[in-house]
Amino acid sequence: MKILGKIIGGILVCLVLLLLVLRVTGLDPKERRPGLWLKGNVVTTPVADWSFTDNIPTILIQTHTWYLLPHSVTIDCSTYNGKFYLSTIYRSGVEYSLGRRWNDDLLRDPRVRIKIGNQLYDRRVTLVTDSAEKTGALETKAKKYPELKINPRMLANVFRVED
Repeated sequence: MKILGKIIGGILVCLVLLLLVLRVTGLDPKERRPGLWLKGNVVTTPVADWSFTDNIPTILIQTHTWYLLPHSVTIDCSTYNGKFYLSTIYRSGVEYSLGRRWNDDLLRDPRVRIKIGNQLYDRRVTLVTDSAEKTGALETKAKKYPELKINPRMLANVFRVED
């Protein structure tokens, strides 16, 4: 039993050390692989117009999980009337929220860290419930990403980023 306790203790110490190293160095997501903490230069000034992201195909977001470790992923983004939107489209036959933990995280805790280039923006998001705003945001996303063949009537979560 003493040997098993030492092995389990050693594994726990290694995990804690690994998390401490990752906390310092960050662990950005890469393509479809999720990450943990995002590192970069924090921008504290409000952003009046997010249209500068119109030429940026993907961004990184970091959400707060229920198990206290951050979860970061690579996603697309769009702007509508100068406001910044994050959204997920659920195609027919795809189970709602399947594989999109970041959606569940934002519904539970609206705090998010957004990484664009090397700039970090700590913001809050709001789930868009107004149908006209949601349709407008999805239409601009469809124009930005024509290869996705987005129909604004598809099942979707649309989040507006607040300053």
